[in-house]
Amino acid sequence: MDYSEKKKEIIKLCFEKDILVNPDFLNQLQEEELEKIQRFIAENEDINFLDKNIFENQNNEKQINKSNVKVLFNYQEESKKRTEQDFIAYFNSRYKALEQILKQRFELQDAISINRALAKTEKETISLIGLVEEKQITKNGHIFITLEDPTGKIRVLVNKDRKDLFQQAKDIVEDEAIGIKGTSGNKIVFADNILQPDIPLNKTLKKSKQEGYAVFISDLHFGAKNFLRDKFEQFIKWINGEVGGEEHKQIAKKIKYLFIVGDVVEGAGIYPGQEKDVFIEDIYEQYEECAKILSKIPSHISIIICPGNHDAMRIAEPQPPLYKDFAKPLYELKNTVMVSNPALLNIDSTPDFEGFDILLYHGFSFPYYADIVESIRNEGGMERSDLIMKFLLQRRHLAPSHSSTLTIPDANKDPLVIDTIPDFFVTGHIHTLGFAEYKNISMINVSCWMTQTDDQIRRGIVPKPARAVMVNLKTRRTKILKF
Repeated sequence: MDYSEKKKEIIKLCFEKDILVNPDFLNQLQEEELEKIQRFIAENEDINFLDKNIFENQNNEKQINKSNVKVLFNYQEESKKRTEQDFIAYFNSRYKALEQILKQRFELQDAISINRALAKTEKETISLIGLVEEKQITKNGHIFITLEDPTGKIRVLVNKDRKDLFQQAKDIVEDEAIGIKGTSGNKIVFADNILQPDIPLNKTLKKSKQEGYAVFISDLHFGAKNFLRDKFEQFIKWINGEVGGEEHKQIAKKIKYLFIVGDVVEGAGIYPGQEKDVFIEDIYEQYEECAKILSKIPSHISIIICPGNHDAMRIAEPQPPLYKDFAKPLYELKNTVMVSNPALLNIDSTPDFEGFDILLYHGFSFPYYADIVESIRNEGGMERSDLIMKFLLQRRHLAPSHSSTLTIPDANKDPLVIDTIPDFFVTGHIHTLGFAEYKNISMINVSCWMTQTDDQIRRGIVPKPARAVMVNLKTRRTKILKF
């Protein structure tokens, strides 16, 4: 049966089952995908409309249910031309999302719009919410913040003599959302308090009722000359229970989840002179060889993979799941769950336990904040991934400054807003290793599997390679494994 006849068979099957079909979706299918679609229609009785999203989501759900992994957020919007209006709508949607979070704070429940604040002529105590357009140091050493909302802009003065408040203001970055409690003046507000969306104090520290383990790794850079293949193969042997003492072998049997947080392969054309650092030049072969190694992982372990800036796809965030035409061998593994960057997942739920929410973000914005935020820079910069992650959780955004990452504007929602409070916040990208707790959120920045390159030396990246982070989901105890 040729390609056109197979399509006719699918259309006929849909007609018989009263299923509407998106014709664009059907026309984009490759010949080898038609049989999968045919089986999908035959096996699912509860669909009434067929398009790309329904097909992929239903397929993911079948796979996910087996491994107790639920994808709560997975960005899959098709690429399209963007206009200036898309950016305006994008920032408006960001403002509304973060305004809603800020208004949950007692101090900001009576917040007024900026145009109303501008109309104030007497000294009154007022509350405002807005995005930071600009921050300046005055000639007298005070800080001026230009705050904007959909109704207008206003200047906020932070006095240098208010030591704690001034220190907090020094770390404010452009485009972040803040609340201000202060005193009104003539088209100005004198700040008494600066409030960020932050994580509430009553966040519960969840623990599973059953013992099981999640393992987190990142930045394989498969295909690079500096890829530590022998170390990674040792890791694969460990996860199979083939090396280590008896305790480790017993733990290996209870590993349920392996998270790979981006930069699965080295890629090509990422930075000038990269060609001298590549061992496998063909991008398809990089993914193929990587899949061969990952196929050795036991099938009962769910492998959750999100992309990074080295993977064969757009760098702009949010990044959709790895493109199938490049990473097909990874999709063909029975135990992989492919998600976007960022992504939000729930794991290990039972009828009497709600499970853990895991926020994955590769971390492309990290170098920007390591350099521009004074308190982070002074405490070690990129060596202090814990401070960067805490900074982002406090702002409830993965890249609050527009210039900190390349962004695809979504007119309906800003996918980089942290609207769901996770139990685990897991990142990579900067090739270091960090673990800390912040308000009962486990913050994990996982290591890499390559040694330092000349490009990393230029960018100040000092790798701590060949580590995996293992979490006991029953106790929430974390262990660093060095290979």
